[in-house]
Amino acid sequence: MFLLLLPLSLCGLLLQAHAQDRASLWRGNDRSGRCTYSFSVPSPAESSCPQAGGAEMESLKARLSILEVLVSRITGGDVGSPTNDGGKAQRELQEALNRAVAERNQLQGQKGRLERELEGLQQRTEEMKRETERLRSRPCHPQPPSNPQQDSGLMRQPGGSNPMSHLMTRPNRQGDSSSLRADSAWFGSPGFQELKAGVTEVPAPDGSDDNTGCGVVVSVSEPVTHRKADNIAGKYGVWMQDPEAVSPYGPNMVWRIDTVGSDVRQMFGYDDMEQLSKGFPSKVLLLPEPVESTGATLYKGSLYYQRRRSRTLIRYDLASESVAARRDLPHAGFHGQFPYSWGGYTDIDLAVDEQGLWAVYSTSKAKGAIVISQLDPHSLEVKRSWETNVRKNSVANTFVICGRMYVVASYTAPNTTINYVYDTASSQGKAVSIPFRNKYRYNSMVDYSPSQKKLFGWDNFHMVSYDLRFQQSK
Repeated sequence: MFLLLLPLSLCGLLLQAHAQDRASLWRGNDRSGRCTYSFSVPSPAESSCPQAGGAEMESLKARLSILEVLVSRITGGDVGSPTNDGGKAQRELQEALNRAVAERNQLQGQKGRLERELEGLQQRTEEMKRETERLRSRPCHPQPPSNPQQDSGLMRQPGGSNPMSHLMTRPNRQGDSSSLRADSAWFGSPGFQELKAGVTEVPAPDGSDDNTGCGVVVSVSEPVTHRKADNIAGKYGVWMQDPEAVSPYGPNMVWRIDTVGSDVRQMFGYDDMEQLSKGFPSKVLLLPEPVESTGATLYKGSLYYQRRRSRTLIRYDLASESVAARRDLPHAGFHGQFPYSWGGYTDIDLAVDEQGLWAVYSTSKAKGAIVISQLDPHSLEVKRSWETNVRKNSVANTFVICGRMYVVASYTAPNTTINYVYDTASSQGKAVSIPFRNKYRYNSMVDYSPSQKKLFGWDNFHMVSYDLRFQQSK
């Protein structure tokens, strides 16, 4: 056994001695400056080291890729990377810039539209000025001789023109709305002729004057201004009082609707005239259906108005704040078919007087002539109708007092007249000449207040009222 181990030991010592002859020793500082010793010994069994590959190589490549990304971030070379915070911030800034540019373009478009509208209004103003100058320069036409006593009471418009020359006539007809029949032609009918009669003299007031009874209007005072609307929505509007107010609102309550807009629903309530003038509403109601134009009125605790873009009438109960009734006004024109001369979709004008609720409108059967209907205040059914001789689009406005409809000639002329009256009691109309003032030169609403015995008007943003003088009819 000893003899067997001896050769093996000698071989190991020889190999060790051979390896020590080929070993290498190094001494030096590492990266931190510390002295280190290292040596290398060749492998006694392998002539060369195997090449790295497989999973180890893939791991090395992944680490190198991570190092490249980190270096790129530090140097700023990869700003488009989806994982880069700087790229995300840049995209957010670009989106904010795009939004700002879009808003700027939208504002520029709105500015351009407003500038075009302003230019159009300026052109219309200039045209109206030229038309006014042309009318003022027109020579007076000679008038036929008449009784001097009659001439002393005759009121003529500037320029000598007949104040009734724009009213078209046809024979009066009376009866239920279902009996109204169509004319054979609009201008061809001999009944539609220009009113040739002179203006009827208004009798001078005497001791029979009565400002409280149900008489004939003989004069209208200068307008009294109560308030000016706050914004463009109040250029046109309607304001009113309930002649027979119902709890919870008292008789002094004043109501107002600004009617400029495509979705008019708000109605403001004021405790009295003083609060109206100060602009302090105590109640704001939101109506369930939008209002069409300036034809609304109040009666017995309800608001009566025309629904937008329809001939539907609505009775809105103020106490319950709900719709109490609705009904179409038979055959009535709407939304610009038969408006007053100033337009504004004033096809249906509701009114209240001592005799109840009225509607002033026109129909295709009436060929544009004014139709007056008395309505049931609860159901809105037509009780009775009268067809007049006056074309609706030739007059500026109307109001009803004691069953008589009065016609206002102009909505812009500062000094115009009430030039026609139709009496439903006799089914007859006649020309009159009662001076009337449009102080602010755009009167879009004239209504009678039975409780105040006054006219309420809405003249170019301004809420005005007129005192009336009556004479008992004979």
